[in-house]
Amino acid sequence: MLRRAIRFLRDRSGVAAVEFALIAPVLILMYLGLAEVTMALMAERRAGHATAVVADLVAQDTLTNRAELSDTFAIAEEILSPFAASGMSARVTAIRADDKGSPKVVWSHGKGLTAFAKGSTVSDVPAGLLEPYDTLIMSEMNYSFNSAVKYALPDAMVFREKYYLRPRKMDMVNCTDC
Repeated sequence: MLRRAIRFLRDRSGVAAVEFALIAPVLILMYLGLAEVTMALMAERRAGHATAVVADLVAQDTLTNRAELSDTFAIAEEILSPFAASGMSARVTAIRADDKGSPKVVWSHGKGLTAFAKGSTVSDVPAGLLEPYDTLIMSEMNYSFNSAVKYALPDAMVFREKYYLRPRKMDMVNCTDC
């Protein structure tokens, strides 16, 4: 009986299987967490790109309307693919600085974000970006990313993106029905 016990204690067969059984769950959970964080970073990059594209498309125009702006938001939703477009809310605003350089809304249109009132002051334009009578197109997007796994990111992450571009063909891109 004593010999069997000693032989059992000296036997090393199966050690690798036991070590694998102890380490595998930790490695699998780390892999899932890293995959989840990577997906969130990809969603954030796509949201930033979509916001820039919306600003760029509007800045290239000379005249726009609500239907064109809605189509532009649809393009942004396609850029977000394969991520769900349901988490996207966006707004595009034309801004003109008054004679003192204060940024005022000329027109605004949003999808999921309330449009700014005409003539209202935009408070978060970076200093030095606008001189008196300058114009800008400001594109904003909020994107709510919900992970499918919900291991590392159990709650939704909200990405807020904002881009400012100057109109390209004219001093101001006008909107006929905004």
